[in-house]
Amino acid sequence: MDLDLAKVNKVYLSGLGGIGLSAVAYYFLSQGKSVSGSDLTKSEITKRLENQGVLVNYQQKETNIKEGFDLLVYTSALPEDHPELVKARNLKIPTLSYFQFLGILSKDYQTIAVTGTNGKTTTTAMLGLILEKAGLDPTVIVGSLVPQWGKNFRLGKSDILVVEACEWKAHMLELNPNIIVLTNVAEDHLDFYQDLDDIKKHFQKFVNKLPSDGILIKNIDDQNSQNIVNQNRNLLFGQNKKADCYFADLEVSAGQQEFKVYLDEKLFGDFHLTVPGLYNVYNALAAITVASHLGLNKHQIWNALNEFVGTWRRFELLGNFKSNLVISDYAHHPDAIKGLLKAAKDFYPDRKLIAIFQPHHHNRTLTLINDFAKSFDLADQIIISEIYQVGGREDKEHEDVSSLDVLKLISHSKKYYAADFSEVKQIIKKINPVDSVLLFIGAGDIDNLARELVT
Repeated sequence: MDLDLAKVNKVYLSGLGGIGLSAVAYYFLSQGKSVSGSDLTKSEITKRLENQGVLVNYQQKETNIKEGFDLLVYTSALPEDHPELVKARNLKIPTLSYFQFLGILSKDYQTIAVTGTNGKTTTTAMLGLILEKAGLDPTVIVGSLVPQWGKNFRLGKSDILVVEACEWKAHMLELNPNIIVLTNVAEDHLDFYQDLDDIKKHFQKFVNKLPSDGILIKNIDDQNSQNIVNQNRNLLFGQNKKADCYFADLEVSAGQQEFKVYLDEKLFGDFHLTVPGLYNVYNALAAITVASHLGLNKHQIWNALNEFVGTWRRFELLGNFKSNLVISDYAHHPDAIKGLLKAAKDFYPDRKLIAIFQPHHHNRTLTLINDFAKSFDLADQIIISEIYQVGGREDKEHEDVSSLDVLKLISHSKKYYAADFSEVKQIIKKINPVDSVLLFIGAGDIDNLARELVT
């Protein structure tokens, strides 16, 4: 669809409580346009939008859609027979999925797309903040709330767009990138992809969309993306000294990570992060590689990374529950959980780690169940709540899998199953942790429980 976004004055967003559509809301608000929409549940995201003057309908029905809307943007989780979507089409209102919208938007920019299985959000946020600090004034769309911006969107005046490119259902293929950052590749979203090879093929298809002067920036240490290449130019980052940008001499102490970064085998600078995890060193290195390619110097990059405090639901320290620290993290893939637990142990070596996990999506839980069971070795105690059902993405053939099935495969003596959040709270009360880290893990609504405990 050819659509001039500048001519859109009144937009409706179906599912604006999602992290993606909320960014679209901020985009149009920043343009002075009229924004309204719907979502089924109230959340921190919808509250923030309402505070910006957005009308949010908490019932999704056809009467919400009236003549006068110039565009309806909807979450891809919406079924084709959704009443708002059907009504909009009957009224001849142009409709776009969130990812189709990003595809149109990306045509107007020099687009840097950050994609991969894990690390997209943090890498996007880091890079956006670096470019902002350097005065390049980018527009940024990221899958989490960034504290410095108070939202998951930043409107810039330059022609640079930094955007998180989601691989679910190969939605990244809607984008028109000039630079692609590929963080890593692993099995996920097997409700859409056939297997790991199919995932690789789709990432390669995305890379093939790069123009003749386009660049692929990827992780040299990630085995699954070794054969994904750009026909023109590739830049590599990682720990391997064959990379164009590599790190060395990593030292982790309570509260920070320090490491040296080399560009083209020459010392670029000493860096440190106040966010934990080896994965965050890789995220930072990906951002550094892009920034150095764009001509930024080490002082501009260092200043932004020095001030980086993380994003919403990414190792987010919420406060205390009695003598325990409460941390919320969005990790919902086995690899991400392993890295998260290692990060927590590194930053809090003297505290016990209580992992409270809510699996996300029945298909993911079933297809990766053995990997999930092996993800919690570093936890001192494990509580697994029942699986979060993802609206619009579930199918009945997988709904008989339970978190209890995961728990049974975990070789750990201190493990607990909770059918719901009330049972999670009862278990926490029963085990009565002291001076521990309560790590709430998952992409579902378990974050609400974590915040409830610290209020």
